[in-house]
Amino acid sequence: MRLATASKLTGATAEKGNLSWYYDPLPTNCVADWICAGGIGSGYPDFTYCPGPERGYKNLAVFYQACSFDCLFCQNWHYRLAATKQNWVSPMELVDAVDDRTSCICYFGGDPTPQLPHALRASRLALDKNKGRILRICWETNGSMHPASLKQAAKLSLDSGGCIKFDLKAWNEKLHIALCGISNKRTLENFSLLADYAKRRPVPPFLIASTLLVPGYIDEQEVSNIARFIASLDQNIPYALLAFHPDFLMTDLPTTSLQHAERCLTAAKEAGLCRVRLGNIHLLRNEYQDDWI
Repeated sequence: MRLATASKLTGATAEKGNLSWYYDPLPTNCVADWICAGGIGSGYPDFTYCPGPERGYKNLAVFYQACSFDCLFCQNWHYRLAATKQNWVSPMELVDAVDDRTSCICYFGGDPTPQLPHALRASRLALDKNKGRILRICWETNGSMHPASLKQAAKLSLDSGGCIKFDLKAWNEKLHIALCGISNKRTLENFSLLADYAKRRPVPPFLIASTLLVPGYIDEQEVSNIARFIASLDQNIPYALLAFHPDFLMTDLPTTSLQHAERCLTAAKEAGLCRVRLGNIHLLRNEYQDDWI
């Protein structure tokens, strides 16, 4: 399997992680912002401070500088350069960054998968220190971690009002290997596992899926197959279709066209999903008029 050297990480443990972090004012531009607690007040008053967007609060965004995939279209590939300059952070250093205006912690990257023991420890310490108040634990991931670790992450999110967002990058396994350097079997199995958790807490939504609409590769047929898979688990799982922009090793492709996005949106709905939306719409290009939305 293809895996770039810059994507590999050695030396990370539960007590030290190679990462960077920052505060992101809420509501943020998270893929789940249209249905999550911080974005629209879903789950108020149990899991959010406001009945609407959580203005005045912030997210502690934790970016792990490693990944278990090697996507040709990586939108955050710059971490590969930063990964050569390791920035070790302990779980307690992250906990100390959580103040009384921090209402959620979101782990992304790269991907939290290669350093999940660190994220799990930081999450438990943060929740313990902030008992009695709202602090959601959220994840953005390719979903390739060991199921036992995923179950631990799921419990933290389920109990705290957070969510887990899976990038379902392709349905066809051969296409997934070509684009991401690895099979999607583990991701799909893990997504199925989490569908049972999602039924335990419908509000705010626990499990969210997204797919990047890569021109020439991820078309309406791919989206239809992914959406049909999601719908077979639960028709109410939110699904975001994201506009692509040329980056990393796919700079020769155009941005996603409006027509491409609309065909995929229709395909997802026809596959049986009730909650589907287009994201990154500012990137959409009109392929007939050669302009942008």
